[in-house]
Amino acid sequence: MAKVEIATVPYTVSADYYAEVGADFDTEAVDDAVLAQLNLIAPDGVVIHRNGKAFADEEIAESARSIDWEALLATIDLDQILADNAK
Repeated sequence: MAKVEIATVPYTVSADYYAEVGADFDTEAVDDAVLAQLNLIAPDGVVIHRNGKAFADEEIAESARSIDWEALLATIDLDQILADNAK
């Protein structure tokens, strides 16, 4: 089944946020965990790659373009991911 690009998702945790939290984390592992969670909650037929590019099955691409990525990202427990990846 063909996939088409639908969006670029800014899923990585910003340096400003790390500075606010004030601890040392394995940032690559944090980003990987956020990406894994995002892919778990993304609608069926949608996948987000490590470069932030989101792809959807061709037949759902049009509706998938309206995904509220910020809302999906807000459902991820970032504090737990950070706790799991503290150095």
